[in-house]
Amino acid sequence: MSQQPPVRSTGSPPPRPDASMSLLTNVMEHSLDDGYAEATARREAEGGGLPRPLRAKLGLAAGLVLAAMVVTVGAAQARISAPVVAKEREELIDRIDAETSAADALERSVDELRGEVGERQRKALRTQGGDQGELVALLSGATEVEGPGVKLVVDDAKDTQQGGDGPRESSGFNDTGRVRDRDMQRIVNGLWESGAEAVAINGQRLTALSAIRAAGDAILVDNKPLVPPYTVLAVGDGKKLSTAFQDSADGQYLHALQENFGIRTNISSEETVRLPAAPSLIVRTAEPKTADAGKGNGQGTADTGKGTS
Repeated sequence: MSQQPPVRSTGSPPPRPDASMSLLTNVMEHSLDDGYAEATARREAEGGGLPRPLRAKLGLAAGLVLAAMVVTVGAAQARISAPVVAKEREELIDRIDAETSAADALERSVDELRGEVGERQRKALRTQGGDQGELVALLSGATEVEGPGVKLVVDDAKDTQQGGDGPRESSGFNDTGRVRDRDMQRIVNGLWESGAEAVAINGQRLTALSAIRAAGDAILVDNKPLVPPYTVLAVGDGKKLSTAFQDSADGQYLHALQENFGIRTNISSEETVRLPAAPSLIVRTAEPKTADAGKGNGQGTADTGKGTS
């Protein structure tokens, strides 16, 4: 039996096995997009074909040169303008010194005028006060006072709490161990009521217009700060004044401060105490002297009161 030869196809060749994966094949063969490749080639052409590290070094060198030029120009300008700035500074210092000297001269002139005005006011009170001129000068604080009286020293407690006014009891007592402005107000008013003719605290003469206030922990008398211990001098009959004050309500208040809160006090009768004149007096009203105002009497009037606010 004869064998037949194999039949051969006369059509197109069979397809490739990977014909269905043409997209993946294209991606693998052309991994860089044509647009990116074109941009990269253009940058390399513009850069003259220099490697990137070299271009970076050249850019850094150019930046450093530019910075050095800026610093050099600035230093040159500063050196040129330095003499002008120094001259302006010296002129400013001279102006400040001149204005300071002028202000000091004006302040000295004000002090002299204030002293002259005060002296004339005291002289007017002594000479124009009529029969009671000396009494008016005494009560107004226009003249120094010397005579018998009492010396009262008030000081904070030994273990004093620092800072702030602290709380107060309903009775008004100070429970912080510090002497306060309201304590000194009661003490001074108690001395006036007990018969004191003149009162001073740490050398500050009190008048009917004086004020005792507080600024933080400091006590101010007529806006001048005082520091403890507070020495109160009062002119009057020493023994009677001391007894009357200690028996008064304000004296008992001071005793309670000592017993309950450690405030230190000491009162003594003195044969002689000296009180300075008030630093300044304010004339609120004045009347002209007339020919028929009376000879040696009735030439002037003054209303004087006691008390410290």
